[in-house]
Amino acid sequence: MGPEGSKTHTLTKHAEQMLRERRIEADWVDQTLRHPQWTEPDRGDRALRHALGAIAERGGKILRVVYDSTSQPRRVITAFFDRRARRRR
Repeated sequence: MGPEGSKTHTLTKHAEQMLRERRIEADWVDQTLRHPQWTEPDRGDRALRHALGAIAERGGKILRVVYDSTSQPRRVITAFFDRRARRRR
């Protein structure tokens, strides 16, 4: 996300590290949070939500972004390409 945009989220230290290690672009995280193809609740923590969306630059792989829905701006916990996620229609 560029400096001209409003800040919709922050990254935890863990999330920053995972984005670097997994070669996930910050813009992809922003895109997935702003316009998810679908969302899911977290199985273990009611405050967490999962935003999912296909990333064209990675061949349509599904990016899963886990964030704290109770914080403003939203706090991203982690992000990863989810091989098990099936695209929703």
